[in-house]
Amino acid sequence: MKLANLLSADHIILDMKAVEHWPSIVELVGHLVKTEQLPVSQHEEILEAFKVREEQVSTGIGSGVAIPHAFSDHLENVIAVFGRSMAGIDFQSLDHAPVHFIILFVVPRKDYHLHLRTLAAIAKMFTNREVLRQLGAAVNLEEILAIFGSRPSRVGA
Repeated sequence: MKLANLLSADHIILDMKAVEHWPSIVELVGHLVKTEQLPVSQHEEILEAFKVREEQVSTGIGSGVAIPHAFSDHLENVIAVFGRSMAGIDFQSLDHAPVHFIILFVVPRKDYHLHLRTLAAIAKMFTNREVLRQLGAAVNLEEILAIFGSRPSRVGA
């Protein structure tokens, strides 16, 4: 599955409102609920899973990118949301630079290897400077989807 298959226009926030680490995760998880990727009944449980994960070490990987990820016992498939912040978010990243691109995903706990493949595919895509430049310059959801669709990174392959 291509990474782009995890995202549709409904799974993208073109300009996030949050400017800090935890509120950005809350905004993205809220978007998963709003777009019905995540049942309302799982909202708090997923937020808690992200809180535990982020307390270990920030998922801000540097170069303006963060990849928060967590597991769920209640999901059958990976769900994801992409958020872009033009202003930048203080994500306590490894390089201390503001984050402009966040791809948050949740994986079924039973699919641990899929988690690793998803994380690797996303990290590979988001360490490409040209991809980051294009994502920053994109003016609408369709352009962002086209950027994801044009990349060879695969999840689960």
